[in-house]
Amino acid sequence: MTMQTLSLNESHGGIQGVYRHPSRETKTDMTFSVFVPRRTAGARLPVVTYLSGLTCTHANVTEKGEYRQACAELGLIFVAPDTSPRGEGVPGDPANAYDFGLGAGFYVDATEEPFARNYRMWSYVTEELPKLVAGHFPVDAARQSILGHSMGGHGALTVALRNPGRYRAASAFAPIVAPSQVPWGQKALGGYLGGDKARWRKHDAVALIEDGAKFSELLVDYGDADQFLAEQLRPELLKAACEKAAIPLTLRRQGGYDHSYYFISTFMADHLRWHAARLKA
Repeated sequence: MTMQTLSLNESHGGIQGVYRHPSRETKTDMTFSVFVPRRTAGARLPVVTYLSGLTCTHANVTEKGEYRQACAELGLIFVAPDTSPRGEGVPGDPANAYDFGLGAGFYVDATEEPFARNYRMWSYVTEELPKLVAGHFPVDAARQSILGHSMGGHGALTVALRNPGRYRAASAFAPIVAPSQVPWGQKALGGYLGGDKARWRKHDAVALIEDGAKFSELLVDYGDADQFLAEQLRPELLKAACEKAAIPLTLRRQGGYDHSYYFISTFMADHLRWHAARLKA
């Protein structure tokens, strides 16, 4: 698998890199970032994958997520992919909407035209990218975890619930927990997967839990000043589903915080410490 290095920067004793590669899944070039902390020679480190939200690229969390100091202290590799395929000829929304098309891949493999060729973000983040990272960076593939924000929180929860043997920890910041029941998700899942709502359930955390999916435990933070809380995020639905399924959920309502990276960066180190404890157990 070929990979181009776009930039390398020293940070907290480690290396923050940005890379590009031709993706077989999306049929486009994909850009992602990886932070590798200082390590002893030959050591392989646990890896945390972060999935970003609507409109974002790898750059949002890389520049504003404030994760490097914690990763350096905890010995964690941090991987941040894009949210969707990009490039000339990649279909987007004709109305240039922020919540569908470019920047809004929703971590699914699209089956509807014209999106089916390029919008294969599920296979990209669960199969292609982990193999690429394992081939180029000193990761311990047996110690993986995943987290995300908003649309990426939706992705992180569904990826973990469908792959409980692969990921030792999963958490989210302000996730879309039940996309089948909210406008963002209904637009995206209908557009990418078609009108049969039964096909949406494997990309809906609450529906997956209702259908029997399990995970060891989940951590979710959201802000009570989040402008999307009542209509799009609906964390109470995840709480009810986890309680019924006996899945341990730590759900924390953070006073005064909104949906932005000011919120994410405030609690990023706390989430990474939570991941590290489970990755090193």
